[in-house]
Amino acid sequence: MAVRQALGRGLQLGRALLLRFTAKPGPTYGWGRPERPGPAAGWGRGERPGQAAGPGAEPRRLGLGLPGRYRFFRQSVAGLAARLQRQFVGRPRGGAGPCGRAVFLTFGLGLGLIEEKQAEGRRAASACEEIQAVFTQKNKLLPDPLDARRWQGFRLEEYLIGKSIGKGCSAAVYEATMPVLPQNQQVAGSIGLLPGRGPEIIPRGEEEQAPLAPAFPLAIKMMWNISAGSSSEAIFSTMSQELVPASRVALAGEYGAVAHRRSKGGPKQLAAHPNVIRVFRAFTSSVPLLPGALLDYPDVLPPRLHPEGLGHGRTLFLVMKNRGPVALSASYSCTLRQYLHGNSPSPRLATVMTLQLLEGVAHLVQQGVAHRDLKSDNVLVEPDADGCPWLVITDFGCCLADERVGLQLPFTSWYVDRGGNGCLMAPEVSTACPGPRAVIDYSKADAWAVGALAYEIFGLPNPFYGQGRARLESRSYQEAQLPALPESVPPEARQLVRSLLQRDASKRPSARVAANLLHLSLWGERTLALKDLKPDKMIGWLLQQSAATLLANRLAEKNCVETRMKMLFLANLEYEALSQAALLLCSWRAAL
Repeated sequence: MAVRQALGRGLQLGRALLLRFTAKPGPTYGWGRPERPGPAAGWGRGERPGQAAGPGAEPRRLGLGLPGRYRFFRQSVAGLAARLQRQFVGRPRGGAGPCGRAVFLTFGLGLGLIEEKQAEGRRAASACEEIQAVFTQKNKLLPDPLDARRWQGFRLEEYLIGKSIGKGCSAAVYEATMPVLPQNQQVAGSIGLLPGRGPEIIPRGEEEQAPLAPAFPLAIKMMWNISAGSSSEAIFSTMSQELVPASRVALAGEYGAVAHRRSKGGPKQLAAHPNVIRVFRAFTSSVPLLPGALLDYPDVLPPRLHPEGLGHGRTLFLVMKNRGPVALSASYSCTLRQYLHGNSPSPRLATVMTLQLLEGVAHLVQQGVAHRDLKSDNVLVEPDADGCPWLVITDFGCCLADERVGLQLPFTSWYVDRGGNGCLMAPEVSTACPGPRAVIDYSKADAWAVGALAYEIFGLPNPFYGQGRARLESRSYQEAQLPALPESVPPEARQLVRSLLQRDASKRPSARVAANLLHLSLWGERTLALKDLKPDKMIGWLLQQSAATLLANRLAEKNCVETRMKMLFLANLEYEALSQAALLLCSWRAAL
C-alpha cells in the first residue's frame, strides 16, 4: 500500500512538473490543470524563461510550484529541473518529448517516495513522544525523606550524626538521621548520639546493654572551608557548584535568603535523575569536632578545634540520601572504585553499569551541565534486591553549570578553571590553548571520561592512570594505542568504548546516542537482526518493550536494575537519537 501511495503521489508530482516546464505555460502554478493559453502566450523572440513578456506584464515565476513541506528540497530540485529541461525538452511549442516526460515522471516519483519516508518518520516520532510521556510519569523518583519536615533540617543541631562514611579531597561524609519523637532522642543520647555529635567510644562489656541504635537514612557532607571566608554569603558563593544537584526545597532555607540578597542568581539547578545524587538540604553552620576529625583531617579544622588547623570556623553542610530502598549496609556507601576492588561483574552486568553512567551523563548534557571530574571515586554504588549495583554520580564541586555559557566555556587565559581530574580530561579540553576567541566545548567531554572508566568496569586497569610507558595521556595518545577489551565483552560494547575515546569530538557519539546504542544492544537483539529495519518495525518493538516493562514494574521487579534501566530508556525516548544509534549499531554489526 505504501508503494502504491508513493506511486500515486509521484504521478501527481510528475504531472505538475511536466505542466510546469512544457511550452504551454498558464497562469495556474498549483496542482490543478492550467488554463489554455492564448495566442500571445509563450516566450517571445529574445525572451528568457522568467522574463516578462512586455513592460506592463507581471514577471513570470520560475519554480517548481511545490507545497511548503518540500521547501527543504526546493532550491536544489529547481536547479536539477532546469538542467533536465535544457537536456530533454527540445521543442518550444510541442512540449517535452517522450524521454523528457519519463525523466520528469521519475523525478516526481522520487519526491513521492521522499514524502512517504517523511511520513513514516513523523509517525515514529509521534509514537516515541507518546511512549515518553507515559514513562516520564511512571519514572518518578522516590520521595524526599525529609518531605514531611519541609521547613526543618536547615540546622546542624536537628540531626543525629553517626559514624564516618568516608572523606575525599574537599569534604568528609557522615551518616545521620533526624529524631522523630523525644524518646528517640533519649535512646540516641544513651549511646552517645547527640545532636551535632557522633557516637563516643562505648566501654567494653556494655555493647549488649546498649539500646539499639536508630537507622541512618541520611548522609551529611561537611565541606572543608579553607578560603571561602566565614560569612554564609561568601560560603554559598564560593561553593555554589556543590548546590547544582540540590532540590528546590534544599535551597529554600538559609541559601534562599542569601540568594535573594545577591544581585546575581544562584547556580543552575539540575533536575532530578536516578543516576545523579540529590541534595535534600543545604545550610552553613559552625564546624563541629566529629568522630575521627583529629586523625583524618586535622589540617582543615579551625584553630579553636586544632591549634595548627587552617580552616574557617563556619562551612557548608549538604544532606543527601544514605540508604536506598533495599538496605544492605554491608555493601552500601561504597564508591565504584571500592566496589570493583571486591567484585568482578559479568560482561553483561558491566555493560549495564556503563549504560547507567551514560544515562547520567546524558541527563547532565541535556540540562546544560558538565561534571568535569568523573572518576570511580565520584560514583556511588547502591545494590538492588539481587545485589546488582545501581550507580549514582556525585561530587559536583568541579562542574560547569553556568547559565550564561552553557557547555561552551570561553578559554581566555590559563587562569580559567578547566575541571578536576587531569588524567581523565578529554583531549579537546586538555589540548585547548587560551585566546581571545578560544572556547572549550564540554558537550562530549564527560562521555569521553565514561569510555575511560569502562576499562575499570570491564576488569582492566584504566589506561590513563598509572606510571611508565603503559600509561596514556589524553593530550597525546592515539586510538591505536588503546588496549583491547577482553573477548568476553560484547562486540558492541567494545566498539562503543573505542568510539567514546576518539580524539576528535566530532567523531565521538554523544552520551544520549551511546546510551541508546547500549539499550538496543541489550534489549533489541531480534529487532536489529533484521536486514531492513524500518521505522514501523522499530515502533512495534518499542511498544512491546513498553508493555513488558510496565508489567514487570507492577509485579515484583520494582528494584530490579534492568527494569529500572528500561523505564529510563523509554522515559528519554527520542526518535532522532534512537535512529542514529540504530544505524550506528547496524553498521558496526555489518563490519564484523
